[in-house]
Amino acid sequence: MPYAGYFRLFAAADLFVALDCVQFPRRGWVHRNRFTDANGEAQWLTISLKKGDRDTTRICDLRFQDNAKMMLLEETRRFSALKCIGETHSDLADLLFDLGNDPTDYLISTLTKMAGILGLHRPVIRSSALNIDPQFKAQQRIIEIATRVGATGYINAPGGKDLYDEAAFKKAGLTLDFLPDYRGGFASILERVIDNGPNLIAAEIHKNLLA
Repeated sequence: MPYAGYFRLFAAADLFVALDCVQFPRRGWVHRNRFTDANGEAQWLTISLKKGDRDTTRICDLRFQDNAKMMLLEETRRFSALKCIGETHSDLADLLFDLGNDPTDYLISTLTKMAGILGLHRPVIRSSALNIDPQFKAQQRIIEIATRVGATGYINAPGGKDLYDEAAFKKAGLTLDFLPDYRGGFASILERVIDNGPNLIAAEIHKNLLA
């Protein structure tokens, strides 16, 4: 459940490709986020995953712990916005607690459904479904993915500016664009939609599409 600014990618693109064919960043934000606890402090809420090889586990290879849903239900009681979510926002509770069997499917489902709640309806595919050759790394993998889906351009969050070379994309017949720095709230989209409603957050997202 990333921050609202992440959903600008849905607003700006025609197709959202979930990059799940790359190494899982254990200290990243893929499987966790911060929520406000009863004392008004930000604390981690993490989905319980089975341990895998630190150097080879891809996002698409992730698996839930056997008791992941029970642990998630227990952990959400620590957070003001989530403690009574089933009573106040049953649709968001279903979104949060319907883990299914595959973590990547769950992550993509929560992204897609939350984007829909914000009025950002876009087709979504998993990059792992494209069977990209392992020889393609980093920037070249992104270019190969964009080429495979017939894209004319690639747009990324502002944090990716140091990762990609415009000349390489141009050589492949692709434009390269980045979203501007976000000037809105950085709390989890779930907490913000509960507190402020989707319409206000959607307006904020569209306002922050252009520099």
